Amino acid sequence: MNKSFYSKTLTSISLRTAAYFERLKLTEHTFMIIVAIIIGVLAGFAAIGIRLLIFEISNLSFSGDGTLLENIMSTPWYWVLIIPTIGGLIVGPIIYFFAPEAKGHGVPEVMQAILLKGGSIRPRVAFIKAIASSITIGTGGSVGREGPIIQIGSSIGSMVGQFLRVPSKRMKTLVGCGAAAGIAAAFNAPIAGALFAVEIILMDFAIAQFSPIVIASVMATVVSHTFEGKFAAFIVPQYELVAPQEIGFYFILGALAGLASFAFIKALYYSESIWDDKIKIPEYIKPAIGGLQIGLIALVFPQIMGVGYDTINQALYGNMFWYLAFALVFIKIIATSLTLGSGGSGGIFAPSLFMGAMLGFFFGYIVHTAFPNVTASPGAYALVAMGGLVAGTTRAPIT
Repeated sequence: MNKSFYSKTLTSISLRTAAYFERLKLTEHTFMIIVAIIIGVLAGFAAIGIRLLIFEISNLSFSGDGTLLENIMSTPWYWVLIIPTIGGLIVGPIIYFFAPEAKGHGVPEVMQAILLKGGSIRPRVAFIKAIASSITIGTGGSVGREGPIIQIGSSIGSMVGQFLRVPSKRMKTLVGCGAAAGIAAAFNAPIAGALFAVEIILMDFAIAQFSPIVIASVMATVVSHTFEGKFAAFIVPQYELVAPQEIGFYFILGALAGLASFAFIKALYYSESIWDDKIKIPEYIKPAIGGLQIGLIALVFPQIMGVGYDTINQALYGNMFWYLAFALVFIKIIATSLTLGSGGSGGIFAPSLFMGAMLGFFFGYIVHTAFPNVTASPGAYALVAMGGLVAGTTRAPIT
């Protein structure tokens, strides 16, 4: 009865709001600009919220005064096993019973909603995705936060569109606005957010409603700047091309990044098929099994837990052993595939950056050792390969 009352009340408010906008006789462009501002602000606050939630859960799971990686390394071995398992035990039922769409890395679900459902995404997905991803990442799941932020932003765009009862064409654009705002707030990069939306989510560079997507990206970035400051995801040393012949090494690195991207995609899909078709246990238990496996790997390679930004920074500054970097490329592929395949919630953007940094550092170390006079330090190659892996895994070279 109460549920019916609230549903009727919300429907009534929605109809009145939609009717009000109709009476204003706004042009389509003006209407979309106003709504894009609203979506950008909401997505910006959502991105701040999920980052804060991940931070708090990470501190609760692996407490200490150092970086997250240092805290994980100082955690007793049995807690390294128990914490991701508990995270999986919590996440599994939440996703299974409330929003199965929150499983996985998020972007394919948004694309599916645009292609098959006219951009319609259930309103609860934003909330469930935020909770599930924060717990998965905060308890050591080997995934990133950017995919969830994109799906949450897209859900907010769809929610606003459904509330205002817009047609399917507008709805798809509003979903793109939410996705753009999400990636813009995640990296403080409004241009990248807009390009990501048209290149990956909408898959249409000729879209007529490009300006609302840009405005949503800018508004989300403004919100992020206002409340969190002008932070950078990575503080990168200054690198430059040492000699013209060094270009050849970067071509080789690009090819290696493509091969690593291919291996990652194949491993991820294979893991998902194994967990879905071969492992016959309740769906809501699988994330806990995956969490236990992550804990076992982390006993030897703690770097694979969480988003891995601390390890990426070590590679960018050259503070790493080449053989560890080489091993982590493959260990991260396995760990991320286990986390997502078993039903955990998180993105593949940060894992792609991680694998790129490790691959680039390893390759850079080899060529810099062999040709020190014509090559930059390994950190430069780590930075370039980060872009290469992201382009390869997302198939988004422009973004």
